[in-house]
Amino acid sequence: MGSAGGSLKTVRLKTPVAAADLEGLEIGTVVYLDGRVFTGREGVYKKAIAEGAGLPADPAELGNVNFHCSPAATVRPDGSFEMGAVTATASFRFTQWLDRWFEISGCKVIIGKGGMAPQDYRDKFVPNGAIYLTTVGYGTGALLGRGIKEIAAAHWLAELGIAQAMWVLDVESFGPFLVESDLRGNSLFERENAKVAQGLGKLYEGTRPAIMKRYGETDRREDEVI
Repeated sequence: MGSAGGSLKTVRLKTPVAAADLEGLEIGTVVYLDGRVFTGREGVYKKAIAEGAGLPADPAELGNVNFHCSPAATVRPDGSFEMGAVTATASFRFTQWLDRWFEISGCKVIIGKGGMAPQDYRDKFVPNGAIYLTTVGYGTGALLGRGIKEIAAAHWLAELGIAQAMWVLDVESFGPFLVESDLRGNSLFERENAKVAQGLGKLYEGTRPAIMKRYGETDRREDEVI
């Protein structure tokens, strides 16, 4: 463990991760990964869980780090693969499958974009000894792609297509990611959003009420989205 970028802590983890690797991780820590990571988004979750297919390979082959993402991949004429970039997808859509997903996959790290509801961390991640890593912003797909050293396998490619298939990746210095939730269910976004919300009332003093609701759900300014 070291420090980089001022006060930011930086950790490099080898996968499959062990419980001891995650125990000391604090929210906001920068993480890079070495080892095996496998992708999975709606197509994989629906096939594995909703359709009852289970995993397409033994969990030992897949590893215990799951990335919610779409790859920029191509299949060469000889059947080999090329992947130049991987773009994270929003993880809040996967809540409905998480209990069963942790059960069948044994995942200890889930990577995605935007985080999940803090209660999901406490109810679903904590009992399974798992954490959530978030990408650091938009436009990092090519940067993450540099960390992919080999495509070990592609499962359900014919059925689901390139974007939705499960890709098994061997990576090196794969990141950067931020620890969004730790083993105790603390959330970086929840903590920082609370800080921002403290000053929102003053910021909006004297302005007219909102005409449109945010995401069609709320016009409360305390629910400001970062």
